[in-house]
Amino acid sequence: MVILITGASHTGKTLLAQRMLERYGYPYLSMDHLKMGLIRSGQTRLTPEDDEELTAYLWPILREMVKTAIENKQNLIVEGCYVPFHWRKDFSEEYLSAIRFICLAMTDRYIDDHFDEILTHSFDIESRMDDSYCTADFLKAENRKYAAGFQTMGERVAWIEGEYDRSIGPLI
Repeated sequence: MVILITGASHTGKTLLAQRMLERYGYPYLSMDHLKMGLIRSGQTRLTPEDDEELTAYLWPILREMVKTAIENKQNLIVEGCYVPFHWRKDFSEEYLSAIRFICLAMTDRYIDDHFDEILTHSFDIESRMDDSYCTADFLKAENRKYAAGFQTMGERVAWIEGEYDRSIGPLI
């Protein structure tokens, strides 16, 4: 089983992956770790801010890693924002039946009601170099973009509203 977790920045993708690791013992791969390894090693001239280009660059690598894990009957959690909306077209039914897809998105109301808390928890699992870009309006726009993009492709979105742990609890 491969669990593919995606969504906008600050939605708790890494936290969900960490909790799944603790519950199931499945290893997880952070797309951000892969991204930074490739950037820091000079394998790409892209920067951490080149989100759309990074998706096009990283997805073929991640896609083939997912296929390899499935072919070897290995469990793996892959988390990060670099999953294209049309990701399913890259897999045959044989692979799709072994992938659990989760897209996290926060509602506007959740962001309004919990913005300070979102910022406080943004460093719980990983250190962020610079979070100054993160405003409530930015988060709302990003969450709407991810939700709309995946919903347009027929994907379900796991909406975070109300209490965070209660929203993600059923996903674990």
